[in-house]
Amino acid sequence: MKITDHIKKANGKTLFSLEVVPPQKGIGIEDLYKNIDPLMEFKPPFIDVTTSREEYIYIDKGNGLMERRITRMRPGTLGICAAIQHKYNVDTVPHLLCGGFTKEETEYLLVDCMYLGIDNVMALRGDAMKGHQYFEPTNGGHGSAMELVHQINNLGRGKYLHNEDQECDEHNKFCVGVAGYPEKHIEAPSMNYDLKWLKQKVDAGADYIVTQMFFDNKKFIEFVNKAREMDIHVPIIPGIKPIATKKHLKLLPQVFKIDLPEELINEVENAKNNDAVKQIGIEWAISQCRELLDFGVPVLHFYSMGKSDNIKKVAGELF
Repeated sequence: MKITDHIKKANGKTLFSLEVVPPQKGIGIEDLYKNIDPLMEFKPPFIDVTTSREEYIYIDKGNGLMERRITRMRPGTLGICAAIQHKYNVDTVPHLLCGGFTKEETEYLLVDCMYLGIDNVMALRGDAMKGHQYFEPTNGGHGSAMELVHQINNLGRGKYLHNEDQECDEHNKFCVGVAGYPEKHIEAPSMNYDLKWLKQKVDAGADYIVTQMFFDNKKFIEFVNKAREMDIHVPIIPGIKPIATKKHLKLLPQVFKIDLPEELINEVENAKNNDAVKQIGIEWAISQCRELLDFGVPVLHFYSMGKSDNIKKVAGELF
């Protein structure tokens, strides 16, 4: 079922969903199941599975020589989606990236999604490669999420890259999610500029928006209101991440380019240990989610990052 249909079926009730990260290659899927299992009591209608782009590794060839190769440390997004659908009977949302994929590879991936009965995809440009300051399009790939959304929707109408006369099955039309940034994308010169890009993604055929994590609801609510003013009327789903360690004070702003509220910073800095920090994060997320429920968000989407114990405690107070 499409995400938008899940939202309509809920009749105004806020849904619970989560995002998981594939394990590194060579590690079995059981650890992932162990983190999903405790959250199934909250009946998530869908689970997102991230995709990682390629990165460089260096292999010691001896005699002081190093060979640079490209690899993917966390492959298997589509296989994990299929396994989760089979095990839990929930919809899955594979993330599709521009970075690291050609248009042909994207088309093959989408066709595989059709065969597996996957109705939803998340269209993302992706980050720059590690060690690169700026995003550079892959040779033969897309340069923006908007272009990716166009390809996904064209394929759903039977327009393939090299044959536009294919018969189209109505079930081939994907429900497409895109990213939104309550604190604007780092590359955007202003919030209004960023929202114009978001509007273009929606106009290209995006069906819903999932936001980057945030810790200040005022920024999310302002983001939603500004989006509505710009005639962006698709569902906007907030992304939630309970802070868990003191390292997150530096790590989250560095990786995700977000701000943390001074009140939360002070509480974490004054915490005796990481157990106390985790509890602070749980309580902050509960308070944050209650306010978002009052605001009427369609879904609370949790970034699990491979851990579920704190999310279980948060969801247990809300659902």
